[in-house]
Amino acid sequence: KIHTAAKPANHTKRKRKWWPTIVSIVVLTAVVSTLLLLGIRNCMRKRIAKKRHSLDKGENKSVESLQFDISTIRTATNHFSADNKLGEGGFGEVYKGKLESGQEVAVKRLVANSKQGVAEFKTEAALVAKLQHKNLVKLMGFCETSKEKILIYEFVRHSSLDRFLFDPTQNACLDWQARLNIIVGIARGLLYLHEDSRLKVIHRDLKTSNILLDEAMNPKISDFGLAKLFGEDQTQDDTKRIVGTRGYMAPEYVVTGHYSVRSDVYSFGVIVLEIISGQQSRFGGLRLEEAMLHRAWRLWSESKP
Repeated sequence: KIHTAAKPANHTKRKRKWWPTIVSIVVLTAVVSTLLLLGIRNCMRKRIAKKRHSLDKGENKSVESLQFDISTIRTATNHFSADNKLGEGGFGEVYKGKLESGQEVAVKRLVANSKQGVAEFKTEAALVAKLQHKNLVKLMGFCETSKEKILIYEFVRHSSLDRFLFDPTQNACLDWQARLNIIVGIARGLLYLHEDSRLKVIHRDLKTSNILLDEAMNPKISDFGLAKLFGEDQTQDDTKRIVGTRGYMAPEYVVTGHYSVRSDVYSFGVIVLEIISGQQSRFGGLRLEEAMLHRAWRLWSESKP
């Protein structure tokens, strides 16, 4: 018979002796690792919270830096004098103002039926102020009181496009190259609002009187973002409040309240026809068959220039 040699007793005792040490090391390592991970997580949470606080503080500071005092605006506009009034639209009256620094501004005094609360109005105004493009009128700031909501824009020295197009004494300033440049500029500004800006904006009241011309006859779109500042959700594709001007509004928008970027494109097409023809799209006292859009459609259908 072959007998296997028995393991030494002292070897077994030595092995049992090491088990407590191994278990202690494993447990200690696990505890240290857990504490380390918890510490890292807490540090990251604090860092993120600090960063968020810093961003919020910066955002609040940014909003506050855009706010004008009502006394400053009253002084700038000579207390909203009729002599300073530039015009009036669906969202309110516009006045020319001059700040203490000598800078000229356009002050839009919004009508009182805005749905926006104070905080929301400030936030939306700050967002609209960040929309900057050479073919947009720049929003410089806002003023808000218990009774007033006011927007302050850069002052564009030349008049609006409609006055150049339809005033016999001024339309000679617009040769074909100038008209082409205006069309391209409006298209670029509209593309920025629809696709390239951080905040998608549907204008909903694009017309020649909302296109301002600077000294070089470059077009600047005005009154963009006003529907948003009135508390209307730009993500919705229908509305009970029709915003727009007859002759420029897409038919589906007028009939159903449905709107989209295509509504602005329709208005842009009307403006292009006005720039090319020099005729107004508004019906006025004309019969339907005499209106510009109807005549343009008829000529296109008949393949006539």
